[in-house]
Amino acid sequence: MPAKTGKEYLERLQKANNNIYIHGERVDDVTEHPAFQGVTKSMARLYDLQYEKPEKMLYTSPTTGDKVGMTFKIPETIDDLIARREVIQEWARTSGGMMGRAPDYMNAEIMATGAAADFFAEADPMFAENSRKYYEYARENDLSLTHTLIHPQVNRAKAQAEQKDANVALHLVEKRSDGIIVDGIRLLATQGGITDELIVFPSTVNKSDTKDDPYSLAFAIPNNTEGLKFLSREAFDYGKTTWDHPLSSRFEEGDAIVAFDNVFVPWERVFVCGNASLCNRTFKETNAVVHMSHQVVSKNIVKTEFILGVALSIMDAIGIDQFQHVQDKGAEIMLVLETMRSHMYKAEHNAQIDKWGMMTPDFKALDAARNWYPRIYPRLVEIVRILGASGLMGIPTQADFQNEEIGAILDRGLQGKNLNGYERVQLFRLAWDMTLSAFGSRQAHYEYYFFGDPIRMGMTYFDGFEKDQYKDFVSEFLKKDPSSKPNFIKA
Repeated sequence: MPAKTGKEYLERLQKANNNIYIHGERVDDVTEHPAFQGVTKSMARLYDLQYEKPEKMLYTSPTTGDKVGMTFKIPETIDDLIARREVIQEWARTSGGMMGRAPDYMNAEIMATGAAADFFAEADPMFAENSRKYYEYARENDLSLTHTLIHPQVNRAKAQAEQKDANVALHLVEKRSDGIIVDGIRLLATQGGITDELIVFPSTVNKSDTKDDPYSLAFAIPNNTEGLKFLSREAFDYGKTTWDHPLSSRFEEGDAIVAFDNVFVPWERVFVCGNASLCNRTFKETNAVVHMSHQVVSKNIVKTEFILGVALSIMDAIGIDQFQHVQDKGAEIMLVLETMRSHMYKAEHNAQIDKWGMMTPDFKALDAARNWYPRIYPRLVEIVRILGASGLMGIPTQADFQNEEIGAILDRGLQGKNLNGYERVQLFRLAWDMTLSAFGSRQAHYEYYFFGDPIRMGMTYFDGFEKDQYKDFVSEFLKKDPSSKPNFIKA
């Protein structure tokens, strides 16, 4: 089956009738529901774009000969990596990088674990074959995927097995001849319910010991599996026009708690079962985290380009671009952009073939970028907010401009240097939706925790950094001190 179109994506969702709840009600048709219709249309646009630029976004399947999505391709050369990145950024530009869980993110994970399938054979050769076949199935059917990695925040001071309700987190209930039964809660599936399937994988950051074997699982199931529910948070798409809410009306992905009520998972869909050691090592040893980071940094470059464009447009709109402090703030964003581009260049051009046969980027460069961006992103949106100043509060709606009595007054009174009032307010509403709306606040929070707790990520980064050479540098420097040592210091 070739790569799907936007129409086919929407039809699949309608047919699947995923069990999704929001605002206290079950959703009948996710493609028409006010909370999801904007983002599902944006997702459909991504799939249509594949056919508008097939020479760039599709490639020939090695098993069927069909044209399938380039983001599923296992890279064998540096040129393959660059081609994947260009497709990732083509998709990211449709949203200004504001869709953090566009399909290419999970495609990168499934591609890597499929190529590294033999890793899962450590527990049972069956699991390796499952991973390999699932990658091919996802690629050939152009699946849209969501995933869930973490347990509920009950008591972070205790392991799951030590919780007062040890069964609240997703856990293994029973092994049967045909599969497993799982039950409990998992967090936090972005695009939960508006995708084809759910991947349950271990955390990239939180590690477990053998006491947590019952909670150490990895598997994939359709989102309409019996007993599976997606419990969505309040929607930040308030049903406004794209003029009034240019980002939240189109790219509000949603986040969902995932509830499993004695859900059956057939053995062919299981990759890890009750093995904390394998879960702890999955992302690192398969290099999935490297390829996922490649997608994220690619997306974040586009996101930074978009933020810079908004900042520069505000400067021009109200004639503040000649002021030193304004130029300095613009320079801050430019420095972030060029630094991210440099990380990407190093990651791609220092890439090497890994043990699984994948051309894998230099993780040192990507790891630095993925640790840094959550820390710097709040500053980027703060700059836009500061530049917009009171203009981010003086933003009438499109309906105000269309009112015969006040529209002309607003158009004249809110004009900019080179824009009429209608055009300037449209720009400032975009800046507001990026920085101050519920959607904008969620973006900042989302980026901060994208790969997990940044402090814990920083500790991991610090522990893994090669430090000795730098300490030796200082030690050797001090040894070359030409001055004589005091007599009381022994040689």
